[in-house]
Amino acid sequence: MSSQKRSAGLLLFRSVDGGAGFEVFLGHMGGPFWAAREAAAWTVPKGEYGPGEEPEAAARREFEEEFGRPAPDGDWVPLGESRQTGGKTVVVWALEGDVDPARAEPGTFTMEWPRGSGVQREFPEIDRFAWCTPEEAAERLVAGQRVFVDRLRDHVSGGQAPDGP
Repeated sequence: MSSQKRSAGLLLFRSVDGGAGFEVFLGHMGGPFWAAREAAAWTVPKGEYGPGEEPEAAARREFEEEFGRPAPDGDWVPLGESRQTGGKTVVVWALEGDVDPARAEPGTFTMEWPRGSGVQREFPEIDRFAWCTPEEAAERLVAGQRVFVDRLRDHVSGGQAPDGP
């Protein structure tokens, strides 16, 4: 079994402009490293899973952990996988639904901050959420996740999304 890290995520989208366009739901990564960044500092709500967990279950769990509320009901559209620059493989599904970013109750993580201080601080995994156009997402998302918006665009415009994992 490979020790390669794998993550699974759920990319919510909603129709706008009377169905002529769409927006995607993204989260800004929390913690001190990302605080002053906007470009390439946003992510699809996602998280790691191990060999004993199905990726779909992990995507659902991670959405709820990061957003603080369960994912809406609906049909999941597989958007395939992408290998990130750090070597992690991410698999993402799209789901049409609508949530209010203001209702987020994000999960947290603890780390030493400032580094070397011995002080443990808690930070939100995602410090804010927003609906973004595909063009905004192309600027905000980390580079390795932009492909999922492109694949979703193909799906929404009637093209075929890639098969799932």
